[in-house]
Amino acid sequence: MYPEIMVIPMREELSRAGINETRTAEDVDAALAQPGTTLLVVNSICGCAAGKMRPGVRLALSNTANAPDHKITVFAGQDREATEKARSYFEGHPPTSPAIAILRDGKLVYLMQRFVIEQATAQQIAGELVRAFDEFCAKTSA
Repeated sequence: MYPEIMVIPMREELSRAGINETRTAEDVDAALAQPGTTLLVVNSICGCAAGKMRPGVRLALSNTANAPDHKITVFAGQDREATEKARSYFEGHPPTSPAIAILRDGKLVYLMQRFVIEQATAQQIAGELVRAFDEFCAKTSA
């Protein structure tokens, strides 16, 4: 684990974008128990999180008409319990960080893992997330 003072800017980059930190397993469960769609970002100290994932997430959220109902983050390597709990919702997928997921009513419907993030630019990540928001988060009219 890194000293907390080192990761504060990395945490704040997502919280300034309206993404709520979940730092305990209970926080994660409570957030994912809410009805609707939830963006879950597994943050990381690595370079691909800094240069690609966090900027891509921020860009996507500022350029979509179909934002998820809720937005949360956990920090891999820092908030271990919360990260393990978040990853438990990704059943059948190996743990990676960073990662970006969309859950609907607590069920995984979309997952972007590290191997995709590493190969993409922030703009490509944003474009893919906007596409995923349109597919999984669009409100249906009755």
